Amino acid sequence: MSVDWLQQAVPQAAGLYPYVPGKPVEQLLREKGLAEAVKLASNENPYGPSPKAVAAICKAAAEVHRYPDGNATTLKQMLAAYHRVDVEQILPGNGSNEVLEILIRSFAGPGDSVVFSRRGFIVYALAAQAAGARGIAVPERDGLSHDLEAMSMAVDESTKVVCLANPNNPTGTLHAPEAIQRFLDSLPRDVVVIVDEAYYEYVADVLGDSWHDLKHPGLVISRTFSKAYGLAGCRIGYAVADAGIVAVANRFREPFNVSLPALAAAEAALDDRDWVMDKVACCKTERARLEQALAEHGLLGGHSYGNFVLLRHAQAGNILHKLEDQGIIPRSLAPYGMADYLRVSVGTGRENDRFLSALWPILDALQE
Repeated sequence: MSVDWLQQAVPQAAGLYPYVPGKPVEQLLREKGLAEAVKLASNENPYGPSPKAVAAICKAAAEVHRYPDGNATTLKQMLAAYHRVDVEQILPGNGSNEVLEILIRSFAGPGDSVVFSRRGFIVYALAAQAAGARGIAVPERDGLSHDLEAMSMAVDESTKVVCLANPNNPTGTLHAPEAIQRFLDSLPRDVVVIVDEAYYEYVADVLGDSWHDLKHPGLVISRTFSKAYGLAGCRIGYAVADAGIVAVANRFREPFNVSLPALAAAEAALDDRDWVMDKVACCKTERARLEQALAEHGLLGGHSYGNFVLLRHAQAGNILHKLEDQGIIPRSLAPYGMADYLRVSVGTGRENDRFLSALWPILDALQE
């Protein structure tokens, strides 16, 4: 007799679905029979990590028969010094994705609610559902940017966690620190407020020192090494929060949740900020070029503060498939209710040229 395992699972499993990442290059090559492809779907750093990080990974590879430092001692010390906080205020994770999940699971469960923007990072909703909490997805005022006033009004006695991405993924919008502080001031003091700054390096000059400038007892700032630092394949991120919040989250953190090569890479990358910010500058230059090209053709879906641009067209899905036919992988925003949008990661100059060269003939054909 076969068993319906979904019926045996915890109740919240029925409403869950796996996170669907950007299509891997290898998959597209198999599907289309192509020899090469350009992935512009997952907001990775196309320039790769710092050479110092690569060297650190190679060195660490000789020790992978040993467990990593389960406390991430050296990295936490470096991050604490960088953020001017105590070591006990740093929470390391297997990417900032795991950090978000740990925090939500630590503070929200059945009977509780988690508030986030409808078009915020989709993991907020998934993590809330997995924890058995009720996710409250608040619509955006302009279709792209968090409606902070509406999010504040959605908070009630059941709310344990509020999630806010700044800049936002997938829409690329940004709220100024003053607006974030007004939002924080409107919230109860005992709510955990996660300000997800995965794309912080691209707006560091605008946001300044978020941890020290923003004030709220439950404030959590989450960051990642996956974007500007070019370590997406290593899976490492972290959060800065009150030591009490971190202490609770550590009760839920998996043993050895950050690998030995990831720790070594992050330590080396953090020590090479000049290299990182140089590549950020390159990305911002290319982003401006892509946005100008899209705007000139009436395709720009809004200005982005991340390392990606938004393409808007009524036939976005058709454009995606035709781009894939030519070895270009963008990301559809249909899962966010934005079927007429594509999110296109900023690549190298050569990769962006290839994307634009493929795009214009596709548009011409659609207009015929």
